Amino acid sequence: MIDPASNELLGEIHLGDPQPRNLSPLYNGQVLVHGLGFAPDGKTLAVVATGSNSVSFIDTATNTVKHTTYLGRSPHEAFYTPDGAELWVTVRGEDYISILDARTYEEKMQLKTPSGPGMQIFSPDGAYAYVCSSFNPETKVFSIKDHQEVATIEQASPFCPNISASPDGAQVWFTLKDIGKTQVVEARPPFKTITTIDTGPITNHVNFASVEGRQLAYVTIGGLNEVKVYDTADFSQVAKIPVGDLPHGLWPSGDGTRIYFGLENAAEMAVIDTASNTMIKTIPIGQAPQAVVYVPNAVPADQPGTDNLQPLGDTGKVAHLALTPVGENKGQTTVALFDQGLTQVLEASVTGLEPGMTYALALSASPDGSGDLQPLAAFKANPAGASIVNAVGPIRQIVDGDHDAARRYLVITQTTDGALGAPVQLQSAK
Repeated sequence: MIDPASNELLGEIHLGDPQPRNLSPLYNGQVLVHGLGFAPDGKTLAVVATGSNSVSFIDTATNTVKHTTYLGRSPHEAFYTPDGAELWVTVRGEDYISILDARTYEEKMQLKTPSGPGMQIFSPDGAYAYVCSSFNPETKVFSIKDHQEVATIEQASPFCPNISASPDGAQVWFTLKDIGKTQVVEARPPFKTITTIDTGPITNHVNFASVEGRQLAYVTIGGLNEVKVYDTADFSQVAKIPVGDLPHGLWPSGDGTRIYFGLENAAEMAVIDTASNTMIKTIPIGQAPQAVVYVPNAVPADQPGTDNLQPLGDTGKVAHLALTPVGENKGQTTVALFDQGLTQVLEASVTGLEPGMTYALALSASPDGSGDLQPLAAFKANPAGASIVNAVGPIRQIVDGDHDAARRYLVITQTTDGALGAPVQLQSAK
């Protein structure tokens, strides 16, 4: 939780425990807390945990969990309908939207979609729900009133992680992470595609702010460590804002003067001033921020709003590394090691690779990547030549050890039939 007046961290709401406690068969907390939405009255946060298949309902005045509803496999995002009557949750590990009664927190129906619905958002007037897909190249449009499908929009690629409707009700923008593009469609029938913008590798989230009479779209580009700004009138790029490592989710302040966004590999929240399109503040908030919402008037004036918050603690423990290209190769990789006690979660944001080729993130005993390599994770570069790569283990001890004899270095190599080739990126000295 951030105080937007001072841009300072107030504290955390804990929904679960780190490893190894969350591996116990008796564990009943949440795992992989991910997306969040809020009720129109600002009194409730709905927080999805993808690993424990749940949505937790948090009272914003007291920061306490008032109910937890368990859903199908790997729910991704949860948002309230504009009238506040329903909560729609994309169940990305299956093929439906779970629609919950906002009063009872119970599932009232399942709305069939193609497999892997990525996220849903609603038109400001409450008429339509737009549901993009993470596994299939199509976005579905539903009537909110009667839950009927009314249109199918072709996505330029199968992988959409984020979708947003413009405040003026005219456009819907959704990001296509695998090809580094953002698609813009009409928000009303016939829901035609207006344009597709080449935004950059690891295009993550999009949202809007009204600035000096213009409606602007802000897009986080993880592979470039930038936020790009577009005018929704003519789709021209207004600004390109350098930011920290792997920008992800973002949301405007209630008055549109600020854009708040998470820096996933930097473990920070960052703030953009929309009048100047400059980053004015970074706030350490803990490991791997994925999504953010700004809730106007969430706390009553006679309450502090800091009840039941906890300090940052172990979630602030992060080590940062970088890999740079070898020879004529391009791109770079940022790496974060998130401490989980005896083990760490490694997350690498990789760019500059050959699209469609297979690679491995590996450890070498030499800074030049020579000699025997120990693979940590195998992956395939997406059509934009990028990827998000994850590994878990006692990685800090061997990559960032105190003794030179035990030191290991991260490398990325191309692979052929599983065999490791020569390194294409090496851990930098910084």
